[in-house]
This record gives sequence, C-alpha cells and structure tokens, in this order.
Amino acid sequence: MGIRSYRPYTPGTRQGTISDFAEITRSEPEKSLTQSNHRVKGRNNRGVITSRRRGGGHKRLYRVIDFRRDKHNIPGKVAAIEYDPNRNARIALIYYQDGEKRYILHPDKLAVGTTILSGPEAPIEVGNALPLRSIPLGTSVHNVELRPGRGGQIVRAAGATAQVVAKEGNYVTLKLPSSEVRMVRRECYATIGQVGNIEDRNISLGKAGRNRHRGRRPEVRGSVMNPVDHPHGGGEGRAPIGRSGPVTPWGKPALGAKTRKPKKQSSSLIVRRRRKTSKRGRGGRQS
Repeated sequence: MGIRSYRPYTPGTRQGTISDFAEITRSEPEKSLTQSNHRVKGRNNRGVITSRRRGGGHKRLYRVIDFRRDKHNIPGKVAAIEYDPNRNARIALIYYQDGEKRYILHPDKLAVGTTILSGPEAPIEVGNALPLRSIPLGTSVHNVELRPGRGGQIVRAAGATAQVVAKEGNYVTLKLPSSEVRMVRRECYATIGQVGNIEDRNISLGKAGRNRHRGRRPEVRGSVMNPVDHPHGGGEGRAPIGRSGPVTPWGKPALGAKTRKPKKQSSSLIVRRRRKTSKRGRGGRQS
C-alpha cells in the first residue's frame, strides 16, 4: 500500500492524503457475504444518545467476516482483495475447495492465488490460522481469540500485530500492539502474520468533511460552552475550568482517571500493563 497526496487546489486537498488502493483487485463485494447495516448513531435501544458526536456518514453495506476460521483442514484460495468501508483493514475473499466462500482479514503480503489453511496441523505461513499452542515463539499473529471458539476479538486493526513471547501450562503469553503483555488460553486460535494496510495510520484526513463521511460529528470543547451545558463552561473570556481537574459533562473525572473495574476477572491474566499515555497539558483539548 502507498499514500497518495492531492495537488493543493483547496485548503482541504493541501493537507489531505488518501490510500492509493494499489492492493485492491475487485471493486464489487460478494453479494452472498453482505447484509444490511443498521447504523446505531450513538443511541441505545430507547433512542437516547449514549455516545456523543456520532451520526450521519455515508451509507455502508456490511461484509460478513470469518473471524472464527473454523473450516479446519480445508484449503482455501485467495480469490480477491477488497476494500471494506466498515474497517481500516482490507479483506480477502477466499474460495474453499468445498465450494464455500468467506471473507477474512487481509494479512500483509498475502497475494491473490495463495492457498491458506486453518487447523492445528497447518504450516506456519502468512494467512494460516492455528491454535496458539502450535505457533512457535517469536511469531507475529493477529485476529486472536480470547475464548476458544468465539472468534478473533483483538489485534484486528490495520497494521496490528501481536507476538508470541512465552508458553507455560495452559496459557500462551502475547505482547499486544498496546505493549500490554497478557496470557491467553493455548486452545485459542490466531492467524499468522500482520494485518495489511499498514500505512493507514499515516493518512491525513485534511478537512472536517471526511470525518463527517465516516459518521463522526464535530467535537466542541467544554470550556467554550455555557455552565448549563458543561462543568467547564461559563466565565469571562478564556476562564480556567474552576476545578481541581478536568471532568466529563456529567461531573466524572476525565483525562487520566482509571475506569477499569478493580476486580475484573481478566486482570489476573495481564502480566504487564500497557504503557501509560501522558495527560494532556493545560493548553490541551479538554472534554
């Protein structure tokens, strides 16, 4: 994948960059693997907004992705690499020998025409899915299950990869993209390789309109609101927030306050926490 820039005809095209889509080999999705996509727009089952700044955006057709990789010992051939509007990674269309078609996440360097396999005896090659117990130490993996048979839940974004660092007893230790080190059951499946579309993190949207196309609405700082709308609001000019620390619109601590449940069951599986992100300074954006 490469990144393409525009000629600076407008302020938006001056700053914006897009993917060159060089790896895409097919423009229309497989009809049998698509379904309608109800857009939640940040609302719950009562229609109440529970996640702000979402809504609008271009209409999308959902592609059904095979995260389980449960067609064991049946070879499949990569028929095409396609664009998926619902994720930043590309997807690969697989034709299996028994006639079934499925989409999988496209690993980096997996070419059209390559044969892939899933199962405990599959070779250690890019695109193959194996249980973690069968994957050698130091191997890069993605689409990792957290519970056997549930399907891959982590390491699915473009360019993401985890590394197998240790095996002990019933657990395999992985180093995740966030730098967190945690244990996963040895029966859980993972796919060999790194998720493709690695350069996605370097793309610059360039203008607010491209965020609106993605279904993201504008974000407004609390300090410029009125006191009735946000605890940071009010005052004359650029007034300080008037509190010991920044808070959410509902008065709960923000920007660094820990929200993970202290007695969460999976905490015992975390060997080392992810690296801490520094708090935004006084001049940074506040909610």
